[in-house]
Amino acid sequence: MGKTLELNDSNFDEAIKGDKPVLVDFWAEWCGPCRALGPKLEEIAGEMAGKVKVVKLNVDENQETPSKYNIRGIPAMLLFKGGSQVGQLV
Repeated sequence: MGKTLELNDSNFDEAIKGDKPVLVDFWAEWCGPCRALGPKLEEIAGEMAGKVKVVKLNVDENQETPSKYNIRGIPAMLLFKGGSQVGQLV
């Protein structure tokens, strides 16, 4: 069964590399819609285990990465493959 992983600014770039797509959820504790999305992302991580890696990045604790990818509002999700952004959902 899959599970979402918590990333931070220091391990983000390494985590999005590789052939497997990576769905990144940019979120914060105070964000109600972000918290509501959490259980669904856990479900997706389980259903897509082995096909897609689902990860989360707290924007309050890690500000460098959201700034790099121009995240202006949350929840926001980016899809990466091979280290490159291939999709976005805001």
